[in-house]
Amino acid sequence: MAAVAIRTWASRLGWPPAPASTVRKSPASGVGWPGGGAGSAPWVVAAPVIGASTDDEPTAPEADVSRETEAPVADHAPDSEAGVSRETSPAVPPTPEPTPIAAEAERALRVRNVDLGNRFPSPAVTRVLTVANQKGGVGKTTTTVNLAVALAVHGCSVLVIDLDPQGNASTGLGVPHHSGVPSIYDVLIDNRPMLDAVAVVDAAPRLHCVPATIDLAGAEIELVSIVARESRLRRALAKYLADLRASSVDPPDYVLIDCPPSLGLLTVNALVAAREVLIPIQCEYYALEGLRQLMSNIDLVTAHLNADLTVSTILLTMYDARTRLADQVTREVRAHFGELVLESVIPRSIRVSEAPGYGQSVITYDPGSRGAMSYLRAARELAGRPAPDASALSARADRAPAAAAR
Repeated sequence: MAAVAIRTWASRLGWPPAPASTVRKSPASGVGWPGGGAGSAPWVVAAPVIGASTDDEPTAPEADVSRETEAPVADHAPDSEAGVSRETSPAVPPTPEPTPIAAEAERALRVRNVDLGNRFPSPAVTRVLTVANQKGGVGKTTTTVNLAVALAVHGCSVLVIDLDPQGNASTGLGVPHHSGVPSIYDVLIDNRPMLDAVAVVDAAPRLHCVPATIDLAGAEIELVSIVARESRLRRALAKYLADLRASSVDPPDYVLIDCPPSLGLLTVNALVAAREVLIPIQCEYYALEGLRQLMSNIDLVTAHLNADLTVSTILLTMYDARTRLADQVTREVRAHFGELVLESVIPRSIRVSEAPGYGQSVITYDPGSRGAMSYLRAARELAGRPAPDASALSARADRAPAAAAR
């Protein structure tokens, strides 16, 4: 029939088919045209219906014909097939092929949908960890921020103490740290209660931060003339935890202290206040040279100022799988330190570098990225390791006020 021939010819030329809902029949010819009633398609030249009767008997309307198969199509699809495209089978819905973007989205969804069944175990007593390495650029601040957020989003309460005058940890957590804000400087120099300097972090529930301001840059000079200058942070932290218990508030599960890239009085205060040391090591040769000096200084602090201090965790950062050097450094560190080294390795990732520019951790900035997933695995390992002995920790806390008074 002419109508069928015209439709088929137009389809073969690649003309887009008109929506089925807009097809109407001309009362004069019975041929379906796209658009509305008469005059709605001025480009159509009326043609006589071939084989039509010349008498007054009405002719049967033509059935719609599929442009793809030229087979008759029912006027009304069954209810189960309503709204189904003619190009796809209603019985078997199309299955999208997996793509890298879809895989990343699925991983991000798993990270965001954190439920109670995925909570990390909470330690019996507060674990105080100093993240230290006198070599700069090894990922101390990045590790502190991302481990803190990873622990917090999985149900742990975390306090971050920013002891670096640059205030990068405060920036990464989105906490204001301009001059005049109550900060760790006021705690160390002016004996201000740490409770007054604690700021809430919006990145995760139960995450708090004591920020660092530019005033901290001169704190080491001011600390020289203060009695028990090495124990200022330990005494302030012990009082903060005691104040929380007195107020019937649970103390944080973790306290993470971010240190400056030096071995001055600020770092010594962090080592004296902590029970554990977490050392991030860049997977490069120069990182190994600085590690020897750091271990020597930790031994000195352990011998004279904090007998309970121990190196509990080593985290390999900035791992580049394209280089043999990264593998060599990894093997040497694991061979020397054994079980202290986490199985998780933090790769080089542009997302990890971008996140601080938005005042976020990589966990919240791009939860499906390789860097975020690596820090989540590292936090899970850290939380799964046994906490220090509770009795030794209590004894050290009791000795803190006496040491500060001497």
